[in-house]
Amino acid sequence: MSVLPPFRHARRLASRLRRRLARADRVTAAAALVSLAAGVLTFAIAATVFSHHSANHDEGVYLTQAALLLGGQLEFHAGPLADAFHPWFFVEDGGRLYPKYNPVPAATFAVSMLLFGEPRVTLAAVAAGNAALVYLLGSISFGRRAGLAAAVLFAASPMAIATSSAFLPYAPTTLFNLAFAVGYLRSVRDGSLPAAGVAGVAIGIAFFARPYTAVLFAAPFICHALWRVISAARRFGAESPAAAPSALVAAGVRGLPDPIRRHGLTALFGTLFVGITLAYNVRMTGEPLVFPYQAFAPMDGPGFGERRILGHSVEYTIGLALESNRYALQEIATRWLAGGSLGTALALAGGAVAARGWRASGDPSDLAAAGDEAAGSADDVGTSDPSGVSNSSGTSGPPGSSRFRRTAALLLVGVAVAVVVGNLFFWGTHNALADLSDPTDGLASLFGPFYHFDLLVPLSVFGGLAVAAGWRGLSAAHAGLVRREVSPAVARVAVAGVVVVAVAVAGVAAVDAAAEPIDRNAAIDAKHEAAYAPIDATDFEDGLVFLPTPYGEWQNHPFQYLRNGPGLDGDVVYALHRDPVEDFAVLDAYPDRTLYRYGYRGTWSPDPDARVTPKLEPLDVRAGPALAAETTVGVPDRVARVQVRVDPRRGGEGGPDHVSYTVTGPGESLAVDWTVTPAGVRLPDAATAGDAESSEPVPFDPEGDVVALTVTLVDPAGATYTYRQEATVRVTDGGERVEAVWPPERSTCRLVTACGSEGTYLPDEPDTRPAWAVFETDAETSD
Repeated sequence: MSVLPPFRHARRLASRLRRRLARADRVTAAAALVSLAAGVLTFAIAATVFSHHSANHDEGVYLTQAALLLGGQLEFHAGPLADAFHPWFFVEDGGRLYPKYNPVPAATFAVSMLLFGEPRVTLAAVAAGNAALVYLLGSISFGRRAGLAAAVLFAASPMAIATSSAFLPYAPTTLFNLAFAVGYLRSVRDGSLPAAGVAGVAIGIAFFARPYTAVLFAAPFICHALWRVISAARRFGAESPAAAPSALVAAGVRGLPDPIRRHGLTALFGTLFVGITLAYNVRMTGEPLVFPYQAFAPMDGPGFGERRILGHSVEYTIGLALESNRYALQEIATRWLAGGSLGTALALAGGAVAARGWRASGDPSDLAAAGDEAAGSADDVGTSDPSGVSNSSGTSGPPGSSRFRRTAALLLVGVAVAVVVGNLFFWGTHNALADLSDPTDGLASLFGPFYHFDLLVPLSVFGGLAVAAGWRGLSAAHAGLVRREVSPAVARVAVAGVVVVAVAVAGVAAVDAAAEPIDRNAAIDAKHEAAYAPIDATDFEDGLVFLPTPYGEWQNHPFQYLRNGPGLDGDVVYALHRDPVEDFAVLDAYPDRTLYRYGYRGTWSPDPDARVTPKLEPLDVRAGPALAAETTVGVPDRVARVQVRVDPRRGGEGGPDHVSYTVTGPGESLAVDWTVTPAGVRLPDAATAGDAESSEPVPFDPEGDVVALTVTLVDPAGATYTYRQEATVRVTDGGERVEAVWPPERSTCRLVTACGSEGTYLPDEPDTRPAWAVFETDAETSD
């Protein structure tokens, strides 16, 4: 089969596009520039403000899923090591790890990863596509000037800017929802079967991406389609001699009324993707009606009563739903729409303009349509819609009839109502807001109430209608001044002054609204950049890095910047630092890799001001019949005595559960000798110390254990400073040899003997400890 025809078709399409661009007027060119600017801005923010990803750890889920798709996989196959490689929001099923999210958003990221090696290209393309589709939707509904203004309002909304710049599913799903809306309205306006098919494919993909989101957006369109199909069927039945449903079948597809053909095609393609979604469910969960998110957390879906995900649960009542969603809408109206409250005022004004135009002439765009007659061809006015709706509106508005524009306006209102009401049934908005009394708390403070992302569409379009009506009002004012014999130059200056002031006010409001969340996200990224600095500075080659678990045993929660490839191989593999037996299992599975341990001093939290000081520590496994270790610590003059103690975490059979001794007058430093043997851990100096509790070895679990050596300095007032080190050890070769991961984890603690990451010892950061504090350790194999 020849491949030339597709290329010829592509060339024809490119030629047609060039001709259309050559004929493009100023409004169309401006819309193209707005879309391009939205894409460029999104890429720039994604590469700078989110260079190391955001505080929303779903980003890591989608990027990991995208990498799996590029590797031809839907899941990880980790076998017995699944718990060591378990990513955040992945379901563990018998050694198989699969994401709780459907693969469409990840697939969009995978495309640009494949083509450009940079997934942020998808973010830019989606942002540009959304702005372009909002322009088309506004143009279809209320005219091209309204569409242009709508695209600007959408692209300038802080929620669109922030959410579109992160690897999250909301903007990509809206792209498909918008493509559906544009295709659906064009199929109704123009009687176009191809547009109806595009609408079906788009809403089907949106359903595959986020079923509940797609259903809410499509609900008013589905109601409209059903009404049109039922009406057409009744007319067809009345006109048919048979006057029975069998007449529809007998007529064949070509003989059916156009609304039935078009909406039937949309439904066919949409249903096809519903089937694909259910098939995906079968592949992942084994049941067509069990979505992966339900397998992960069965009580995380829509509904009231107890809602739960992992360890977080709440009794989600109607009252709590109303309170949370009221607050979310308030936040959108005042912070997350372009210009904040000014943008909301424009949307309300646009609704008023539509209502007034509807009452005055039956056309919602009547007060804003002047100058839009160039938007359509000569066929736009006075033609007959195949569905029987007359296009003779008597206005010079956008293409289509006044009846069509009323339908478009009602559908946009329906989208707003469906999104608002539908989200009452989902507790995710409540979780995203966190503290309802604090707008700077929770993920919504960084991205806005993102479950309401589609609400930006009708708000922007009606806001664009208000702007178009204002422009028409200015044109009328200019004409009135000229009629009153005011100098045309003076009239132009007056109108230009009003425009300049309006643009300045709107621009300041838009920048002010967007600045706060961008600054907040930038502060988090600066924190992430500092935390990952040792990783960025290391050129890994066959590396294996153990990661801490501050939020539980999850990879990419919080360290979503550190992700594994689909084969759990490559230049670097990340494993969770967990139980010693499980850590040794990972080491056994990757015997020839260069080992590292990533850690930090401080407490990891979402607070951008709570920074950590990181370290990436090279490791090795030291093995032999015995390990002779020496730990040297610094001691200040005021210390009266030193307590030395060794404890295993698990312990073994026989012998003491710990051993300790006390040193008085230690001097400026103290060297502690200790030995690890298959029989246990010894403190040789305990045998000669006057207060020795035991000189016997302290047994540890031979399968794997953590042995803690603490050296506690005590001053005359009783204050303490403890050097603590924890070595992961085990017995091998039938009880003949020992292995230890070296160096041990080291920390220094005031007043307590264990302080976790708050006291992590950083050899290269002297400012993190007193000047006298020295903590050195080494071990050699011996017989």
